[in-house]
Amino acid sequence: MDKNAPKIAIVGAGVVGLTVADILQKDLNKANITVIADKFKEDTTSSVAAGIFCPGSSFRGATLEIAHRWIEDSWYYWQDILKTPEASTAGIMELSSYVFSKEDYGVTRNSFIENLVPIYRSVQGEELKICGPDWKYGSYFTTVKIGCDRYLPWVEKRFIAKGGKIVNGKIDSFTDTSLRQYDLVFNCTGLGAKYLCNDSNIFPMRGQVIRVKAPWLKTAFFGDYDTYIIPGLDGVATLGGVRQYDTYNLKVCKHDAAAILDQCSQMLPDLKKVEIVAHKVGLRPHRVPVRVEPELIGGLKVVHCYGHGGNGVMSAPGTALNAVKIGYDFLKTNVKNKI
Repeated sequence: MDKNAPKIAIVGAGVVGLTVADILQKDLNKANITVIADKFKEDTTSSVAAGIFCPGSSFRGATLEIAHRWIEDSWYYWQDILKTPEASTAGIMELSSYVFSKEDYGVTRNSFIENLVPIYRSVQGEELKICGPDWKYGSYFTTVKIGCDRYLPWVEKRFIAKGGKIVNGKIDSFTDTSLRQYDLVFNCTGLGAKYLCNDSNIFPMRGQVIRVKAPWLKTAFFGDYDTYIIPGLDGVATLGGVRQYDTYNLKVCKHDAAAILDQCSQMLPDLKKVEIVAHKVGLRPHRVPVRVEPELIGGLKVVHCYGHGGNGVMSAPGTALNAVKIGYDFLKTNVKNKI
């Protein structure tokens, strides 16, 4: 590495932090880049997520226009990987999906991706009965799924192969002396930003899922009450879900598990007989809007990129691209980096 090149740290090694690192290496290939985190791969919240490209209606940037740009940029980032021989290794797969509702046609629509994905259409007639009777409304769309069980190791390996450094450690404050050596720091700490930044606008949104063996399942299904069934590359499907606000409970709840299995089995009865591989719990870092902005903290140049909620895997590239652009402009300013 060039000793005169800027030294950059990324705090956080979930899907957002490692995607920022990946994009930085492309745009600033002479920079000395280090990822600092105390949790990696399967220990991150990202590893719990089903990872389907289907943004929630509450996803927001500083403006709705920015949110749309993040989603569009993310779509093309994942598409670029999908077109390569590395797609499977990186955990990226194409996926067809149905959204059904017995109550409201509006919940089967997704204004973020209706005009972005290759196919997005309404479902009528016999097609509404695919998951049993009584479904009144439906939509069908094609999208991608990002499996972080593969993506995180893949992108970390690529980052290291290009000269990136990984440091196992925890940053509790931007006044931490270990940060003094860096010209720029990206804050991708997810829920940890609540304390690192004293940000009262971010809070946990608890999620619980069940991983089951279902190699026969090739299509994703969504229903009312946060019910979803999402297949994976390895024949293991993710069943969900739970959306519990402002709770820090990381223990598996048997009642939530029973409700998830019951709701999903009502949509696809064959799920009653599947083998359960694992129960997983994660705390989504929910914030409206997602925070992507620069801040000078005691002379340290920091770019925040956190608060993605349940949309972190899907939207990581778009927010990362935005954060890297902000960081690049920040580097060019004349403010001295002293804490």
